[in-house]
Amino acid sequence: MNKFIYKICPKKDWEIAEKNGVFIGSGIDLIDNFIHFSTSKQVKETARLHFNGVKNLRLIKVKSDNLNIKWEISRNGQLFPHLYNKLLLSDVLSVYHLELDNNNNHIFPSELDDQ
Repeated sequence: MNKFIYKICPKKDWEIAEKNGVFIGSGIDLIDNFIHFSTSKQVKETARLHFNGVKNLRLIKVKSDNLNIKWEISRNGQLFPHLYNKLLLSDVLSVYHLELDNNNNHIFPSELDDQ
């Protein structure tokens, strides 16, 4: 469906993943037993709804080609990408630090400006 998917996670959880070479999820992922991702068109709304004003977040850009992604209905009847496995860091393309603007909204990389 989408070549790239995105994960928002706390900096500390991503640092653990970098140490271990694998990301097992964080927060709600660990409760739900799968890693929640968003598409490029969904990720800003995900940040607004679930991470509003939260500091020290990372935005992880992942290539989905080699992953066994399940597309499942979630927020507003949209299909969201879910991974029922660990994420190998070899599938990660980029890691961005999500800064906050003066209104406590996250500032996303310019590649998502048109989304």
